Amino acid sequence: QVHLVESGGGLAQAGGSLRLSCEASGGRFMINTMAWYRQTPGKQRELVAKSTGGGVTNYADDVKGRFTISMDKDKNSVDLQMNNLKSEDTAVYYCHAVILVGLGYDEEAALNTYWGQGTQVTVSS
Repeated sequence: QVHLVESGGGLAQAGGSLRLSCEASGGRFMINTMAWYRQTPGKQRELVAKSTGGGVTNYADDVKGRFTISMDKDKNSVDLQMNNLKSEDTAVYYCHAVILVGLGYDEEAALNTYWGQGTQVTVSS
């Protein structure tokens, strides 16, 4: 069973920086895409940044130029470097991955979606 484990996050002042990390583990698998989403109370979870691992990245408009996503397929990990943080970046951040599992000889391959447990990012103004 694949798991996503997040680390990083915490409290930062406006204008400061934080780095989030996420690593996938558990069995034999191949990463397709990894991304970071965030959610605030009463709102839907929204995409922050996404990476295909082939150099293709997507960012939400309000984080472009401030956040950088980097994926390492060899380490099955993705980081989110967040610079020039703003109070509106305060949210719970979730790691997301689309992973090809079932790579064993007698297994049936499937493309599954996984979520991390979430990590709180709080930016004080």
